[in-house]
Amino acid sequence: MVVLRAGMCPGLDEDLVRDLRAAGIKTVENVVSSDIEELAQRCSLSYTALFAIRRVLLAQHAAFPVSAADLYEELLSSTAILSTGNPSLDKLLDSGLYTGEITELSGGPGSGKSQVCFGVAVHIAHRLKQSVVFIDTTGGLAAARLLQMLRVEASNAEEQMEVLQRIHVFRLFDVFSLLDCLHGLRGGRLQQARVSGGSVKAVIVDSVSAVISPLLGGKQNEGMSLMIQVAGVLKTLAKDFNVAALVTNHVTRSVDCELQPGLGASWGPVPRTRILLEPVEGAADVGHSSIRSATLIKSSRRPCHIKEEFDLRWWSRSTEASSGKRKLDETDS
Repeated sequence: MVVLRAGMCPGLDEDLVRDLRAAGIKTVENVVSSDIEELAQRCSLSYTALFAIRRVLLAQHAAFPVSAADLYEELLSSTAILSTGNPSLDKLLDSGLYTGEITELSGGPGSGKSQVCFGVAVHIAHRLKQSVVFIDTTGGLAAARLLQMLRVEASNAEEQMEVLQRIHVFRLFDVFSLLDCLHGLRGGRLQQARVSGGSVKAVIVDSVSAVISPLLGGKQNEGMSLMIQVAGVLKTLAKDFNVAALVTNHVTRSVDCELQPGLGASWGPVPRTRILLEPVEGAADVGHSSIRSATLIKSSRRPCHIKEEFDLRWWSRSTEASSGKRKLDETDS
């Protein structure tokens, strides 16, 4: 709330401010919400003067209405949709990852969260020719793995190196380092990460829960505070720099023994979209251990609880991979 002060507008002098405060009118909100005629009588003040002051304060401090058409035009001009490179995931996400928002992949060990992140990073860097910031908090990212995926798309060694240079990797293993990194990106490092003409369009954190969940629970209030700080910086980064933020999260069991994203209710509102990854039951028995089920559990665009199945090997597809002769390591989280 904005406190009334002398000189805020013509006619609002110290004597008038004192009289208004004596009548319980201490803020701009109090003035604009009061009945001016009644207030003038109660304070023995000029109705005309009060009305003029109220009109000026409204013009200075009240929010002006914006039409839905203007908001839509702003959305069209500022929002980009980045394909993940996987048709099934793009369908689930209503075409892909949206800039200005946080998208979350949650799942247990072996669900494929990291491999999806690797594939998304390679696709954006190669096909979309944009830069990616990849924050690795588990030590699971290997350049050889990215190169393995990239070789399917680009056979030229020079082109492969150019693509890899667009993926900027930060290895951080505690929440304080993560916060420092995110603040640094917001403070200017994001603009410095422009390589081969591509601006940074995605920030991937794999995994956000690895550095936050050990600090939660019990009486550790600091952990909750740090989690809220991480959420705030990520949201600001996505919105202010028009990038898509993709984070991974672990899972827990609800009272009904159903899988649900970790980090608790306080983290729930942070991602705009949440996807739960799970191995497909019985798929491994018929030689399809790389098949995963993706369930949309939070979205503002599509109905929740719809599912899509996809193959983790999609980003490394080749003739050999399609025939099953060449498989990626499927033990990543």
